Amino acid sequence: MLAPANSSAAPVPELSSASLPVVGMSCANCAARIEKSLSCLPGVTKASVNFASERADVEFDSTSLSIAGIAEAISDSGFAVPQEMVTLAIDGMSCASCAGRVEKALAGVPGVLSSLVNLSDEHALVTVPTGAIEPSALVTTVQQAGYSAELIQQDGGPGAEDDALAQRHLKDWNTFAAAAVLTLPLVLQMVWHLIGIGWVIPSFVQLALATPVQFWAGARFYRAAWGALRAGTGNMDLLVALGTSAAFGLSLFNSFFPEIGGGDLYYEASAAVITLILLGKWMESRAKRGTTAAIRALMRLRPDTARVLRDGKEVEIPAGQVVAGDFVVVRPGERFPVDGIIEDGATHCDESLITGESLPVAKAAGDAVTGGAINGEGLIRVRTTTVGTESVLSQIIKLVQGAQASKAPVQRLVDKIAAVFVPIVVAIAAATFIGWWILGSDVTTAIINAVAVLVIACPCALGLATPTAIMVGTGMAARFGVLIKDAEALELAHRVTTVVFDKTGTLTEGHPVVIEAIAMDGREAELLHFAGSAQQGSEHPLARAALDYAKESGIELSPVSAFTSRPGRGLNATVLNRQLIIGNRRLMRDEGIAVEPLEGKASSFEDRGFTVMWIAEKTTGPELLGLIAVGDKLKESAGEALRALRDTGIETVMLTGDNQRTAAFIGGQLSINRVTAEVLPEDKAAEIERLREEGDVIAMVGDGINDAPALAAADIGVAMGTGTDVAMHTAGITLMRGDPRLIADAIGISGATHGKIQQNLFWAFVYNVIAIPLAASGYLSPVVAGAAMALSSVSVVSNSLLLRNWRPRRTQS
Repeated sequence: MLAPANSSAAPVPELSSASLPVVGMSCANCAARIEKSLSCLPGVTKASVNFASERADVEFDSTSLSIAGIAEAISDSGFAVPQEMVTLAIDGMSCASCAGRVEKALAGVPGVLSSLVNLSDEHALVTVPTGAIEPSALVTTVQQAGYSAELIQQDGGPGAEDDALAQRHLKDWNTFAAAAVLTLPLVLQMVWHLIGIGWVIPSFVQLALATPVQFWAGARFYRAAWGALRAGTGNMDLLVALGTSAAFGLSLFNSFFPEIGGGDLYYEASAAVITLILLGKWMESRAKRGTTAAIRALMRLRPDTARVLRDGKEVEIPAGQVVAGDFVVVRPGERFPVDGIIEDGATHCDESLITGESLPVAKAAGDAVTGGAINGEGLIRVRTTTVGTESVLSQIIKLVQGAQASKAPVQRLVDKIAAVFVPIVVAIAAATFIGWWILGSDVTTAIINAVAVLVIACPCALGLATPTAIMVGTGMAARFGVLIKDAEALELAHRVTTVVFDKTGTLTEGHPVVIEAIAMDGREAELLHFAGSAQQGSEHPLARAALDYAKESGIELSPVSAFTSRPGRGLNATVLNRQLIIGNRRLMRDEGIAVEPLEGKASSFEDRGFTVMWIAEKTTGPELLGLIAVGDKLKESAGEALRALRDTGIETVMLTGDNQRTAAFIGGQLSINRVTAEVLPEDKAAEIERLREEGDVIAMVGDGINDAPALAAADIGVAMGTGTDVAMHTAGITLMRGDPRLIADAIGISGATHGKIQQNLFWAFVYNVIAIPLAASGYLSPVVAGAAMALSSVSVVSNSLLLRNWRPRRTQS
């Protein structure tokens, strides 16, 4: 006997396979460990990891496991799947539903880790394992979804894409112009009728004028609508195609059977709606180009050629052919084609479009220069350090593009609404037709009112409300030296209630210098010799200060051995067989070393804001050798930055590993609300969590490796661009200059962008809430509805473009 069918039975497995590159394996045991981890994943039927080829081949059930899940498992095993980002230009999207469909189609390609589609700039950013997917497969997927796509080279300039866009805009304009010429007589006939002139164009002449507009100029709507129907969804094009086809079809029927349909013609309605929407799309496209102006400006900073030294002669070559180590000659007034170090010459650099710094910066031999900056008055020879996608300019462009493509949290709600918008509008249009018919109106009136509902509804404005504001906001932030990693950071920053600062390199210059050295036996030179020698293996700013001071004093340093860093405390090292301990009071206390003999001197230094570095020896027994007082100058802009934050009601906190006296002195100078000192790096994140538990929205500002955990723990991490790469990768916002005033700027542009998003969404929702009932009630003709729909999207984009007028508060008069 057969068992009854069970409707709740588990879904049938869909077996897929993936071959992913893996980096970090050093032996066959590594491969075995990854293989074991993958085999334990639910849904994996077979896993094989080849150490020689550095690839993982996995067969799995795609209904219960994704490629991203496999990559995450490899990462959890201590290895990594290298990733690359493929950028596609998408043509044919008209609303948020289209963007969602393309995004879903790309995400469904085996091997894709993530996909983001931005309706505003018509780009898709697809993250894939390096070399795992041919870009052509992604292009084909987009085409199968009903759109066209073109691969954009990551390191290419804007020229080719700009040319393609210009050609497309010209084609769109020509299509609109032709449609307008054909539509004008039909609309004039309607205008003449309204003012009492009874001239009527014969029906078949009207048909001849309206047909090219409907099926040639309007072909784009039919193509996109068919693609949506094949995918089982709807979009704006479907609404336009349904509405205009209904008006055209009714007119066509009345042209051939006037005695049945009454003879009323609405060719002008269908033609005018298509023409007006084409005009709106062209205007919208032009306006949307303004949202990417910042990116194009950055791309144009990259020179096409570079003048390199080859065999002692200057040779001009394409900038893309310059390699690290090449010597590049840059003449006055030219842009630096590469990142590098000045070998010969002195000049001033204009870095305004890269860092937002308005004044030229003095540069001399040994200073770093950034590709894209403008050389001032000097003839400079630069040794190339980074080129191509690794250059600072390329990283900035990549970061801004990533932020512009990312989705703000509010956008997820909008996407859900957009997904059901079209079916709801079609249902309202059907109800409008049935309602008017039931109430006794003729079929023609019922159809025209239903057409008005279809045409007036605008999912485009909803889809464009958030991304256009995000794009302009991130672009303006980059223009003023603030790089925002993602839309979530941009949307959240305006809600910050507390800003937590690290001290060194954030509020201070980060270049401390030795103020005084005091030796217990009076031999300061010997103390500096041991302190400098021991700290040759340290990258800490205080260590560099002692090392530089020893060298400047002409002291010969000795080799160091057994070097051990003690994060947040100091270091242990052996110099000339003497076991040295160098660090703060905490370290001295941990090592059982009495500091009382110099406590008075140390307290005096600390009360003046200096940091004390204790030097001790533990060769035969704990012995204090002396101390070195180090001072780090406050940044000139620190006071203004703190005042700007307090003026907006934001609380300021300083979180530092320095001693209590020094921290209190700095905090007092800057009038910081709260100072927490002697915090170890591992405890900074816990302190951030404690502040968050008090209900504060926390922004953490830091620049060092030891700040990375706290940056990650905060609601928003803010890294100084003058700091370490680790800090910048962890933070959601990076300040391109070491200027703390940019923190208030970041919060300001976040608030302005959030305001525009709210305005756009309010307009988009209110427009549809008011316009659809008016159309259903018969108060709007299809022509007026078409014009309103076309202008609604333009108004949203134009409102976002007003963000380009934003300026930091301190620059406003």
